[in-house]
Amino acid sequence: MTNRLPQKNNSTVSAIPTKGIRSTSPTPTISTFDDLAKQANYSLMDTLNCDPDATENGNDHSARQVFSGHYVPVNPTPIKNPEYVAHSNTFFAELGLADTMAESADFMRMFSGDISQVPEPMRKVGWATGYALSIYGIEYTHQCPFQTGNGYGDGRAISVLEAVINGQRWEMQLKGGGPTPYCRGADGRAVLRSSIREFLAQEHMHALGVPTSRSLSLYVSKTEKVKRPWYSEGSRLENPDMMVSEAVAISTRVAPSFIRVGQLELFARRTREDDQLDEQLHAMQELEKMVLHLIDREYADVVDSQLPMPEKVLLLAREFRSRLTSLIANWIRVGFCQGNFNSDNCAAGGFTLDYGPFGFCDVFNPYYQPWTGGGNHYSFMNQPKAAQSNFEMFCSALRPLLASDQDDLLALDKIQSEFSTIMHSKMQDMWAAKLGLSTLEPASHKALLNELQMLMMQTPIDYTIFFRELSLIPKDIRPLKKSFYNSANPLNESDSQQTDTRWMEWFVKWKALLNSDCDADAIAPRTLEQVSSQMKLVNPKYILREWFVKPAYQQAAVGNYALIRELQEVMTQPYAEQSQEVEEKYYRLKPLEFFKLGGVSHLSCSS
Repeated sequence: MTNRLPQKNNSTVSAIPTKGIRSTSPTPTISTFDDLAKQANYSLMDTLNCDPDATENGNDHSARQVFSGHYVPVNPTPIKNPEYVAHSNTFFAELGLADTMAESADFMRMFSGDISQVPEPMRKVGWATGYALSIYGIEYTHQCPFQTGNGYGDGRAISVLEAVINGQRWEMQLKGGGPTPYCRGADGRAVLRSSIREFLAQEHMHALGVPTSRSLSLYVSKTEKVKRPWYSEGSRLENPDMMVSEAVAISTRVAPSFIRVGQLELFARRTREDDQLDEQLHAMQELEKMVLHLIDREYADVVDSQLPMPEKVLLLAREFRSRLTSLIANWIRVGFCQGNFNSDNCAAGGFTLDYGPFGFCDVFNPYYQPWTGGGNHYSFMNQPKAAQSNFEMFCSALRPLLASDQDDLLALDKIQSEFSTIMHSKMQDMWAAKLGLSTLEPASHKALLNELQMLMMQTPIDYTIFFRELSLIPKDIRPLKKSFYNSANPLNESDSQQTDTRWMEWFVKWKALLNSDCDADAIAPRTLEQVSSQMKLVNPKYILREWFVKPAYQQAAVGNYALIRELQEVMTQPYAEQSQEVEEKYYRLKPLEFFKLGGVSHLSCSS
């Protein structure tokens, strides 16, 4: 059976859908749970090493050190009395799944955590994986309860299925599926609030044209609850000030693989930390198998399986660099901040993974950071630097496989050293596209961007609304002022006039450069209408703002899921001109009362 992966697009902007209108869903090819079971194909468990200390039946739910192996067999813990909340009808259609399956008893049973009754060739055991932790290029072990790093891994994420559907391999993973050996003493649960956030965000990011894991389904327990720290109503404290009892939920996220940079790091560290030669050799073998598995799962379309190992490793590094730099440029294009971009939250396949304390910025702020524990080093405009740190750890993990040849190591060093140059180039291309320009190479174009960013910080402006209004190429700055947060309450008339003057000066320069740029190609000059259409495919109109999500999970807590489904509909068409009612509700400035509000403007944890 083939392992052909979904095609990757490494451009910062061309992955964006060309239309915001939904196409008619094809006739489902998988209409029953038995049909889905026939697609099962477990490459990870069949080709990689199992932890030799694991139990055969997957009854392995207490925190312990895992010293060897690529995975631990572990059974998820079903949530009690599960109830259907939502599924991604878009992703179901892409997979060829019938929508009716989401509420069928057998599908619901499996994806709410009970895999004890699945039909063959599905397996009645799931798996969790270990990884190392690096924060901004610094290796950590002390947060591990054993102080060794052997306790890091999937603490509440349990994969339950690998399936090859229409020639594409997908791994399906339960978030909140109960404790694993990596749980560090926690309960392994996710609550409905955080599950709704991740469920909506993944499909929204996909619709935005940003590579990401996907959302399959979401179920909540009608009776099981856990306590979590959270913010009292109206709290503006940095950290939660109360404990709340919340319903547990399981969301299923899907990706070609869930291999993280930290997984490669784990085995690379062991090649140098083990004292015994045979243990070092074993660690080296496990590292090599992990890298080959990554290539097979994520890079088979670009790395020839017949190449010698060193050439495979170098090609892998180049391709991951390309994907990662494009990903970060896309994050900044749409205003997304991951919040906690450690190496263990960095997918080795080059897509967005782990929607914990993420956020979309309302007001443009280079230091926007939704997570109170993240600091400036993981803030919005520092994400290129964070990505570079993760790429350096990725290359460091590959080095043991090239150690026998100095030329190979030098080639890897060169690939690593070029990251910042490529990242800068893709950022420039992204900003040019947002501004409707073909390039930012001339000094005048770069100066225009620098001046704009300064004005955006000083005014301040709503990042999404400003660029969407700019995409209409207005005659003057009046439409742009829809994005100004101080336009309704200027400090005084003179300040307002001065601000308007500076913006008008910038706007006139931009319009002149835009016209010049359109006429630059004598053979095929662009019209302003064409530029506007292109800009609207780069600058979304609708963004999943936290103050949209809060009422959705508040209503869901009392059994009303209507707003979740409304957000699904709106946020999976982020570039489309939708109804006047949708525009009035979702295309507007953040209300003043939500600024600095705990659980809306900032989060202390992902829960």
